[in-house]
Amino acid sequence: MPLHDWFILMGTGGLFVLLGLAVVIWGKSEEKSYYDSLSTHADLREFLEHQPQQPQPVALKIGGWIAVAVGLAMLAMGGAIFLWG
Repeated sequence: MPLHDWFILMGTGGLFVLLGLAVVIWGKSEEKSYYDSLSTHADLREFLEHQPQQPQPVALKIGGWIAVAVGLAMLAMGGAIFLWG
C-alpha cells in the first residue's frame, strides 16, 4: 500500500463518523416529533396498535450508529497504516 493510502481511509472514516452522527441526531429529532404529535391526539389507537404502519425513527438511529462504528474502524485502520509506514 502506498504511503498516502492512510489518508483516503481516514478521510472516508471521518466522513462515515460525521454522517453517522448526523443520522443519529436526525433519528432522535424524528422520534421526538413523532411522539410529540401523538401526545396531542385524543385517540392513541395508532400508537397502541401501530396501525397504519409508520417507518420507525429507531432505524435511523441504528443506521447512524453502524455508520459511526464503520467510520471509527476505518479511522483506526488508517491510523495503523500511518504509524506502520
